[in-house]
Amino acid sequence: MVFNEIEWVGCNESLRFYYDKEPISYTHNKWSNVAYHRHLANKNCRSLVYSGDLDMSVSYLSTLKWIESLNLLVNNDWGPWFVDGQVAGYTMKYLHNDYNLTFATIKGGGHIAPDYKPNECLMMLMRWFPMTLCK
Repeated sequence: MVFNEIEWVGCNESLRFYYDKEPISYTHNKWSNVAYHRHLANKNCRSLVYSGDLDMSVSYLSTLKWIESLNLLVNNDWGPWFVDGQVAGYTMKYLHNDYNLTFATIKGGGHIAPDYKPNECLMMLMRWFPMTLCK
């Protein structure tokens, strides 16, 4: 697959917020996902949580803080990940029984990281998903 031929396109305009229009029509608001992830920590599954390191709405430090509140064991401490030989961000991996969580930062990414760094986000997902799903 040639990644530079793939274009990131936002596909659900109903979720985009415009100050001069009516608010988004969600069925409910989810103010915190900590309890959800605490429940997942008892399952046999994987989670990927990512943050743009330039996100001014929800900083990667805030995301890191709620992940730390889950009291998971650190499996792999901070390490860089690369795209085209350049650092694209950093990852940290956590474990609890059969649950593992990967936290990744996107270097230069804002609040909607794929809008800022589409190639890097695609590569992150391609590496995280099992290769059988990506063929």
